[in-house]
Amino acid sequence: MERNPLAPPTATPATGAGATSTAPTPDEHWLTVGQVAEACGISVRTLHHWDEIGLAQPSGRTHADYRLYNAQDIARIQRVLVYRELEIPLAEISRLLEEPATNAAEHLRRQRALLHTRISRLQEIVSAVDMMLEEDPMSNDRTAKAQAEVFGKQWEAEAQERWGDTEAWRQSQERGAKLSAEDWERVKEEGDSLNQDLGAAFRDGIEPGSPEANALAERHRAGIAEFYDCTHSMQVCLGRMYVQDPRFTEYYEKIAPGLAQWLTSVIDENARANGIDPDTAEWA
Repeated sequence: MERNPLAPPTATPATGAGATSTAPTPDEHWLTVGQVAEACGISVRTLHHWDEIGLAQPSGRTHADYRLYNAQDIARIQRVLVYRELEIPLAEISRLLEEPATNAAEHLRRQRALLHTRISRLQEIVSAVDMMLEEDPMSNDRTAKAQAEVFGKQWEAEAQERWGDTEAWRQSQERGAKLSAEDWERVKEEGDSLNQDLGAAFRDGIEPGSPEANALAERHRAGIAEFYDCTHSMQVCLGRMYVQDPRFTEYYEKIAPGLAQWLTSVIDENARANGIDPDTAEWA
């Protein structure tokens, strides 16, 4: 008879960050890697990677070598997820979690402060939407450039704070200033066409990593390159925002429910095919 991978009596202790020193007792509650992935909204591949690099390791394994996670392991994963939501690189997250003088409560206080900063930025975007609604919610007369400028005033401070010291920012400012009204209309048309094709591919079940999906990822990257040179690593960082930032998620979910996560996976797999590990990619 096949052994139940959740049966605590068969579990053995693991080693590494978060590992226990004794075998789990029968009354403890354990989750498999698949259950943790589903509950936390991340992929099994990501959990495997975090285990391999020592970022979030399971405390137990069955005799069949299935990973088993306990409550302490889940708490650590949740801290990783919040820091990741704030777009902190994995190497830095690992350093933060291993700070000897920082306990769980201090991590929560720090994360709360960072999240409040992000909420303030989101509220600025809400103000931009409100302004558009007050002007004329039924108007379709704005040019693409004028439409961009409405949000640009709200986004500029956030974007400059995040990327203002990068070459990408300099390029975007320089190239954007050179675009004519006709150029902005062309950019909008090309973006609309790509979005239609992305939605169609998602609904048709095109798998991330397939030639069709990789071609769409390259079209997406080419559209970004209209404004600055976008590497595959940088594209992965942008892809994370599509599932981490509600503004971007909502944009893609309006095209097709589930599109934001699918597009992020498409970008990740194309990056992987080009020698970039999406789990460790940084803005470079």
